[in-house]
Amino acid sequence: MYNGSEFIIRELKNSCDERRVTFTRSRSGNKSDDAHVEQKTWSRVREQVGYLRYDIPAESELLNEVWELDRIFAAYLLPQQKLVEKTLAGAKATQVHDKPATPHKCEISHPRVKKMPAIRMNATFKRIRVMALSRQIMVLTGRLETLSAANGGTATNHLTQTRS
Repeated sequence: MYNGSEFIIRELKNSCDERRVTFTRSRSGNKSDDAHVEQKTWSRVREQVGYLRYDIPAESELLNEVWELDRIFAAYLLPQQKLVEKTLAGAKATQVHDKPATPHKCEISHPRVKKMPAIRMNATFKRIRVMALSRQIMVLTGRLETLSAANGGTATNHLTQTRS
């Protein structure tokens, strides 16, 4: 709707440029852009909590706990790769990515990160117990499903949702 360049806050754009963050947005009239957003939604959100509708405060509290634990899991344990270079040779595109690294590793190796924040992040990383964290997330999502079912929520699969 209002997503043209005239609606982008100049300060936000400048900040993204300074930090070398790729600034993207959905383009009006291009339905294919939504697939990239939905891919992220599926991989982090739907994979964790499914397709139930959560609309009561108790469910919201549990969701917030799940997202906090998932944030820790993703930031400290899930490596990511960034596109470094993309070259076109006729119809063939060649992509070069950097080495996989977790957001934590990228952050602490950045030259502008001060010593104390890096020490705190490393201390947090050392306290993480991967299996315990995974179990906590599973327990919370199980409680979330149970609570939703008790409040009349129904699980719907992806095909049911897209048809309605």
